[in-house]
Amino acid sequence: MSRRDITLAALALAATSAALYGLHYAIFRNAHHIFIYLLGDLAFLPLQVLFVTVIVDRLLSSREQRSRQYKMQMVIGAFFSAVGQPLLKLMGGLVANCAEVSAGLCVGPQWTEKDLREAVSFLARTELRVDPEPNSLAAVRDLLASHRDFLLGLLENPTLLEHETFTDLLWAIFHLEEELLARQSLEGLPEPDLKHLATDAKRAFSALLSQWLQYMIHLHRDYPYLFSFAARMNPLRPDARAEVVA
Repeated sequence: MSRRDITLAALALAATSAALYGLHYAIFRNAHHIFIYLLGDLAFLPLQVLFVTVIVDRLLSSREQRSRQYKMQMVIGAFFSAVGQPLLKLMGGLVANCAEVSAGLCVGPQWTEKDLREAVSFLARTELRVDPEPNSLAAVRDLLASHRDFLLGLLENPTLLEHETFTDLLWAIFHLEEELLARQSLEGLPEPDLKHLATDAKRAFSALLSQWLQYMIHLHRDYPYLFSFAARMNPLRPDARAEVVA
């Protein structure tokens, strides 16, 4: 609604109120009665504003925000099911200190939220040493290229507009894909170019790991049965398997 429409609506409502008060006086000829009720209505107005704008509006906004958060997490879950999980496994092969990273992020079904938050801290203080091995880079390139339409669809999803960290992850992934596709061959690249690709891969993998841990925290808190399956299928665990063994 434009400012002009709001002004016209306000004038129309004020005119209607004045007309009704005029009709009341024309029928009952009692201005004293009109002013008594007018003053009572004005006295209650601050409480009405408090109740409607502060309490009810905040409750509705909080409920709407929770609804958006759940929808957002559903979209993020679809990303990890389709692309994120296999991408984690492939990009793990690019990390020289993969054993160290896997040991700190070996999320299992028995993990608590405290364990997950400690893993977030571990990731923040751990340097990923990326080794841009051509075969591993080619596998990452092929995976991303095969899911390009799906990833583009995620960027167009309005639900994700407020999720800046996930949007940054998508941009990092798209940039890495474009860099890899722009080269005719990943074999025999000069050392400076390999370092450049290592930087791009590190950026994408770091964002992917961070977002994955946040998603696992969400599952642990709200969907324990989904967390159990995601933890059993953790691509960073060498013993990952769908079967429940304990």
